[in-house]
Amino acid sequence: MLPRWSRAAIRLYKLGSQNNMELRKDFCFVASRSYAKVAAAADDSTEKNFSRKPEVYFNEMFWSKPCSLALAQDSPLRVEEPKYEGIRHIIFKMLLFYSKQSKSIRGANVVYRRIASQVDKPAIYNAFNLEKTFKTTFSLLILHMWLCLRRLKEDGKEGVEFGQYLYEIYNHDVELRVSKAGVNLLLTRWMKDLEKIFYGNIVAYDAAMLPEARPDELPNVIWKNIFSDDGLSKPNDAAAGAVQAMARYARRECSCLSLTDKESIFSGNFTFSSLENPKSDSVRG
Repeated sequence: MLPRWSRAAIRLYKLGSQNNMELRKDFCFVASRSYAKVAAAADDSTEKNFSRKPEVYFNEMFWSKPCSLALAQDSPLRVEEPKYEGIRHIIFKMLLFYSKQSKSIRGANVVYRRIASQVDKPAIYNAFNLEKTFKTTFSLLILHMWLCLRRLKEDGKEGVEFGQYLYEIYNHDVELRVSKAGVNLLLTRWMKDLEKIFYGNIVAYDAAMLPEARPDELPNVIWKNIFSDDGLSKPNDAAAGAVQAMARYARRECSCLSLTDKESIFSGNFTFSSLENPKSDSVRG
C-alpha cells in the first residue's frame, strides 16, 4: 500500500491534463470554505496592526536571475550526516541508522526546518506587508511546501517517497501550531479541514504553473490563498503590488530549486532566497 502522501501526489500530478479541470475546481472550493472556519478559530485573539510595517518596494523585488540555492561547502548553515567509527558505526548500522529510509527522514527534517525558518522569520511578513496570523503563517507554510514538493517531483519516485516523509513532518508541526493557537477542542476535525486546504492550495498552485495558465493566474491564486480574508474580494492597488511580488518570488524560487542539485535538496543543504533586504533585487542568502 502506498503511503498517504504518495497516493495523493500521484493523483495530484495527473491534474495537468484538461480532463481534470473540474477536480481542481472542487479542491479549491473545499479549501475556500474550510479556510474561513479554521482561520477564524485560530486567529480570534490575534492583534491586527498594519501601521508599523516598514516601507517596501514591491516593483523592485525578485527580478534577478535564478541561481542554485545550495549552500557552499564551508557554510556554517550546512547540516552534515554524523560519522561514527568502530563499534559505534557497527551498532548504528545494525540499528539501520544508515538505511535509505533513515537518511531520508533526517534529510526531510532538515528540509522542513528550512521551510519553517523562512516562514517564521519576520522578514517574509515585512517584505510582503503581511500581518502575522495563523492563517498567513499556515498559507506560507503550504506555499513553501509546494515549492519543495514540486522540486522533488523532478526526481521521480525517489522524490515522491521523500515528499511523504516531508509531509508527515509538516503535518505534525501544523498540529502543534494549531494546539499552540488555542484550538484544542475537536483537533482532529480541524486537522482534516487543514488537510483539505493543503491539497486545495497545492492543486491551485500546480494549475497556475501550467503552460496554458493565464499570466495572472498565479497572482490570483496567491491573493486568494494568502492575502485575502474571504478568498473572493479583489486586491486594491496597495495589495496588488505585494501579490505580484510574491508571485515573482514563487516563480523565482521554483527556478532556483530546479537549479539546485539533488544531493543538496535531499540533505536539506540549501536555503531559500533571503528576504532581509526587500528593496534589493539581489535577493540571495
